[in-house]
Amino acid sequence: MNEIEARLEALGVVLPEPAAPVANYVPFMRTGNQVHVSGQVSFAPEGLITGRLGADLDLEAGQRAARFCAINLIAQFKAACGGDLSRVKQVVKLGGFVNADPAFTDVPKVINGASDLIGEVFGESGRHARSAVGVAVLPLGAAVEVDAIIEVS
Repeated sequence: MNEIEARLEALGVVLPEPAAPVANYVPFMRTGNQVHVSGQVSFAPEGLITGRLGADLDLEAGQRAARFCAINLIAQFKAACGGDLSRVKQVVKLGGFVNADPAFTDVPKVINGASDLIGEVFGESGRHARSAVGVAVLPLGAAVEVDAIIEVS
């Protein structure tokens, strides 16, 4: 077990099977040493977390949804690295999208749910640039979606 797998285990994180695309795209695309990972929605073990932040869901529920996006991203990272997460050299950027009521202004705090887990799992290599955007709707009614760019060996 490598260091990343050990951190996941210590955090009680079980990676799901990487999600299959729901439309005409691939789950990730490698170009050189960078891998662009398609957006992962807020799929939890009990199913898709849906709803609008500030209307149906509170900040804590949004952060939980974002955390599951990060777990799903890590599952894609693992697939992109042939099963070896130690090949992730740097998480370069996360792009976060939150299904938000127009009056909801804590969008960056929601995406912290993803950023915090990435940092816990990858340590210094998990420090990343980021965007956090509130949107009117997300695919399948998801509460949160997060995509990523990583550097791999």
